Amino acid sequence: MSILQKIKTEIGNDKFYQDHFSNDGFRFVAWYVRRVLLQSPQATKMCVVDGANDKKIDALVIDDDNRNIIIVQGKFFEFGSIDSGPLQEILSAWVRIQDLHSLQTDGNDKLKERIEALRQALDDEYDITFELLTTGKLTQAAESDLKVFSEKLEQSKDFNANIILVDSEVIELRLTDAESKELPAINHTVQIEKDKVMTFDIKGTRSVIVALPLSECLKFPGIADQRLFRKNVRQSLGWNTINKKIKQSIKSDRPQDFFFSHNGITAICKEFKLDTEKTTLQCFDLNVVNGCQSLTTIFKCSEDVRRIEKEAGYILFRFYEIPQKDLADKISINTNSQSAVKPRDLKSNDRIILSLKRAYEAMYPDGLLINQRGMEIPGDKDKSKVVDVSDFAKNVMAWQCQRPNISYNEKKLFDELYKNVFKPDYNPVSVLALKKWDSIIMKDWDNLPLDDLLKATKSYVRFHILFSISSIIAYANNQGDKVPFPSATLDIVEKHGKEILPFAATCLNQALKSANQQAQLSGKIFSPQNWLKKNDSVMAQSLVASTMVGMMEGMSSIGGKNIKEILKLSPDQFELRWKAE
Repeated sequence: MSILQKIKTEIGNDKFYQDHFSNDGFRFVAWYVRRVLLQSPQATKMCVVDGANDKKIDALVIDDDNRNIIIVQGKFFEFGSIDSGPLQEILSAWVRIQDLHSLQTDGNDKLKERIEALRQALDDEYDITFELLTTGKLTQAAESDLKVFSEKLEQSKDFNANIILVDSEVIELRLTDAESKELPAINHTVQIEKDKVMTFDIKGTRSVIVALPLSECLKFPGIADQRLFRKNVRQSLGWNTINKKIKQSIKSDRPQDFFFSHNGITAICKEFKLDTEKTTLQCFDLNVVNGCQSLTTIFKCSEDVRRIEKEAGYILFRFYEIPQKDLADKISINTNSQSAVKPRDLKSNDRIILSLKRAYEAMYPDGLLINQRGMEIPGDKDKSKVVDVSDFAKNVMAWQCQRPNISYNEKKLFDELYKNVFKPDYNPVSVLALKKWDSIIMKDWDNLPLDDLLKATKSYVRFHILFSISSIIAYANNQGDKVPFPSATLDIVEKHGKEILPFAATCLNQALKSANQQAQLSGKIFSPQNWLKKNDSVMAQSLVASTMVGMMEGMSSIGGKNIKEILKLSPDQFELRWKAE
């Protein structure tokens, strides 16, 4: 049965597709999301946004495990070819996701529900993969347009994005991969060239080293869902500098140089069998322990890889037969020193962060400072006192450094601004105070009197609200050039946090309104998201905050107390703003 026949049979007979999707085009996309991308039925219904006002987006899948946003444009054809129309639709989707407010305003209800998840993923620097899903064949003109569009995405400075043609051949390969997901082991037969392989034993450990065509890499199962890298301690950690260099090498005019400029890939197997002709290598319980990001990048560049002549592009592969689990684990750890990881990962065991962690957990034994991604939270910990080091850094940037426009940029906080953000003697009480302010903001978000333009950008605005709170407290105490210690505001946040938030929201509203008016007077297009990322937004909020505090005299709406009285602190509870340049 062909893959087309298989799809037609399943979407025609499965009650799930018939009941929830109105035509075969919708059902095809839903089938792919469910069967190939392995989303649950409920998640599939949520991810498929196809329909009126879908803004050229048929499905939007957020893959948190692999830090990837998958945007699907599907075309279901039994026969015939595909022109450039679907590519233009993907291009349209690309343009639209750069204006999320427009998508949230004009998109259909399903799409609107996905925008906040998309926004958060973009803020966390997830990759974007556009997938043209089709059972048809591209025309020559469409193939040319695909190459041009791929190059446009490559040149984008705003997002790390790529496009993949998922045709019948790719669908079949991915479906086979998905169907084997639950198997306890990955078995795969590698096609090799006998003049490009060498074998040897080292103290009883059999090894095979081979120059493998890049096109052969596309056939490995378990790349898309990362099963092939179960023993890789790093996994795929985003689109970093090394990934980009690999991509550039693949797309260069000299792909034959790729072999000489890449360190290669290490894989282990419980057992392998090399045929006598040295043309096939059967691998049993296969795991790639070094090279996850390389293989993932090659996979994402599948269209470019297919255009490379087989003899032009190779990569070094090392296969080790390792039946012992302890030795396999040791090899996994020791071979993972090549690829760069996120700055946060590199700093997770830094002296300063460990010092903060010890001090915080000594102060709050039922609390936890999470310094490593994926760290499990013990059941005896109070979740209200569990602080992720990334959230802490973002809050510090907004409060202590007074630069909420930078808070969203985790990479910068753990890289060039690391010493500006992290202080070994930072008060654990302040760590908790920032956590509490942020928790109140997020818990009361729907009730905040925010402009609709700001409501749609939660992942940025939350830090601007935090900044406004600190500014209002400072101006209320005639300390406008300083910042209150978060620990000093703990009583305020616990007693009056919810009452203070409307003032902070109004402060941001007024600053936004003023900036929007100035843009209109200048004939410029105003983008709230871009404005929030600029220091102009900080200066505008600070000006509004000082004005609002001057208007607080005589106000007594909170527990019969004057607002300024509620916010009163002593001068020694303030300090100068931390440097953030």
